[in-house]
Amino acid sequence: MSVSRSELAPGYSISRVIKGGWHLAGGHGAIDRRQAIADMASFVRAGITTFDCADIYTGVEELIGAFRAAHPDLAAGVQVHTKYVPDLDQLPRLVPADTERVIDRSLARLGVERLDLVQFHWWDYEVPGFVEAARTLAALQRKGKIRLVGVTNFDVPRLRMIVDAGVALAAHQLQYSLLDRRPRHGMVEFCARHGIGMLCFGTVAGGFLSERWLGVPEPREAFANRSLTKYKLIIEDFGGWALFQELLATLDAIARRLGTDIASVASAVPLGWPGVNAVIVGATNASHLSRNASSSSLSLTAADRDALDAILSRSAGPLGDCYALERDRTGRHGRIMKYNLSNVGTAGAAR
Repeated sequence: MSVSRSELAPGYSISRVIKGGWHLAGGHGAIDRRQAIADMASFVRAGITTFDCADIYTGVEELIGAFRAAHPDLAAGVQVHTKYVPDLDQLPRLVPADTERVIDRSLARLGVERLDLVQFHWWDYEVPGFVEAARTLAALQRKGKIRLVGVTNFDVPRLRMIVDAGVALAAHQLQYSLLDRRPRHGMVEFCARHGIGMLCFGTVAGGFLSERWLGVPEPREAFANRSLTKYKLIIEDFGGWALFQELLATLDAIARRLGTDIASVASAVPLGWPGVNAVIVGATNASHLSRNASSSSLSLTAADRDALDAILSRSAGPLGDCYALERDRTGRHGRIMKYNLSNVGTAGAAR
């Protein structure tokens, strides 16, 4: 089954289903390095040629670099999207040399001469400097170290500041799903106006949007990983467990008619929304590869979409701009985040 593609920028095509890398960074079970590399090859052969990773995803850039070395023929057709996420503690002291050092580290880890896409995040808007850091990435783009510059988890006012500063952005990676439609509060329109593609994560809510959770009581115990903890909060903001169960039941009915599963349908729906170039599906292995790949080709009927919209119309949230809830470090969403994972330090203070 072929995976549809999207042109993110002139001459730059990506698969509309992207293999996520967060689940390979630890905290989601043991990772077999050899198997992880073999799985990457399987994804590429299935048509999922675009990988997502980050400087702060422990060991993932190195894993993709090892895949590239082991499978050079396959790697030639792969697009790797990484991130630049300076530590929260580092932000007040950040200088261009720090940014370039992280980019150089990603280049070395991945074993490439140019990064395909670097998606930039800034933890605290009260700390000045994010526009200057974006300009530094643009300078590194002109220098040939980066092909495309993007952002991740920005809100509309700050994204506008970067665009107004003359930084050309190709993409915004953001949480956008059946459970979280905050990008519709201005971000979808802004990205469309400025030619910024949207790459969406959270479409399967860390696994909550699956048959495993259909018809089961609301969980009360601590979860095995941060992903489930994070998305349980999103479900609560969405409208609670009962409304979530209605959504699961509707997705299940659609999936059964299409001969697929809930997760595939949940990822297929955002691919039909305006401005969405791709969805990012986290995978620790290739066990669901065929269904991951099928998401880009599933065809929902008008009746399917009406049934889903009827449930979404009763949803309470989440409210606000993109990532605003997660930025509140004293709030229930922000308290579970980890803010200092880059471990590069600054020019004036090495770690």
